[in-house]
Amino acid sequence: MAVQYRPLGQTGLKVSVVGFGCGAVGGLLVKGHRREMIAAVGRAIELGINYFDTAAIYGDGASESNLGHVLSELKADVLVGTKVQLAATDDEDIAAAVTASVEASLRRLRRDYVDLIQLHNPIASRRRADRRWIGVDDVRRAMEAFARLHAAGKARFWGINGLGETPALHRAVEQCEAHTIQCCYNLINPSAGVGVPAGFPFQDYDRLIVRAAQRGLGVIAIRVLAAGALSGAAGRHPNAAAAVTPIASGRDYAEDVEHARRFAFLVEEGYVESLVEAAIRFAIGRPEISTVLIGISDIGQLEEAVRYAAAGPLPAPALDRIARVWATLARNERTP
Repeated sequence: MAVQYRPLGQTGLKVSVVGFGCGAVGGLLVKGHRREMIAAVGRAIELGINYFDTAAIYGDGASESNLGHVLSELKADVLVGTKVQLAATDDEDIAAAVTASVEASLRRLRRDYVDLIQLHNPIASRRRADRRWIGVDDVRRAMEAFARLHAAGKARFWGINGLGETPALHRAVEQCEAHTIQCCYNLINPSAGVGVPAGFPFQDYDRLIVRAAQRGLGVIAIRVLAAGALSGAAGRHPNAAAAVTPIASGRDYAEDVEHARRFAFLVEEGYVESLVEAAIRFAIGRPEISTVLIGISDIGQLEEAVRYAAAGPLPAPALDRIARVWATLARNERTP
C-alpha cells in the first residue's frame, strides 16, 4: 500500500493524502488504551502517514497529551497540527488568548513548535458568542497572532476553519493571510468542492475548496465519513464519541446514515467493497485537497483507510451516478 503525498498549499510541506485524525469522533487518541495508541500511531508511520491532526478541545486536552506521549515514545518525526478555539470572553485580547492556547498545546504535545496551528471557530459575518462563531475581523486578528508565534519559532504555518456562513468564509479566504483551511467535504454534502443542484437541502459552501486552492491555501478535508455515518451503519465503535452532531448535512446521525445508504449501489455494482471505501475515494478525488482526515478508532480502521486511498479516486461512471443521488436530494426523492 503506497501512500500518496500532496503539497500543503504553498507551505512547501508535503502531507500524506490520508491524515490521522486524533479527535473524539474516532476517539482512539482520546479514549483508547495507551498500547492501542502506540500500536496505531506506529503503524500509521510505517504506512507513510506523516500528518497528525489534533486540537486543544479534543478530550479537553487529552488528545494532545496522548499524542505527545506517543510521539515522544516512538521518537517520531512527523507533522503535527493543532487548533485554537476562542471563547466568547477572548474578544478583548485575541492575541493573548491565541498565545496562551498555543503555549498550553505545546506543553501537552511535548514540542517546542507546532507545524500547523489553525483557528477552530466557525466564521460568520459578525461575532456570535452564543455559538463561538467569530467575525472576519476576529479572524484577521487571530492570523496576526499566529504570525507573531511563527516569528517566535512556535508555529511554522497557520490556517482557518472552513465552517460557518458561506459568504463570510469566502471573505476570510480572500482577505485573511492564512496558509490552510479545513473544509467539510463528503458524499452527502460535496458543495465545498463541486456545484450542487438548485434545491439542495444542505448548506451550500459554494465550492470553497476550489476558491481556497486558487488562493494558494492547503486544503484539509474533514468529516469525509460524515463522522462515521457514511459507513451506512448506526453502531458506534467503543472508542468513538457516543453521539455526534452532523455538520452541514442531516438533522442527526441517524438521518445521515439513511442518506449514506442512498449510495449502496456503489457496493452492489462492484465499484467498491464498502461505503467507507466509497467515501474515502470520493474525497481524495478532489485534486485541490491536500489531505483527508480520517478519525481513527482502531488500527483496523487505519489499515482499511490507507488501503482504500491507495485504490485512487472513484471512476467517472460512479461519479455520474453519485451526481444523480444529489439531484434526488434536491428534489426530495428517495431513490436516484
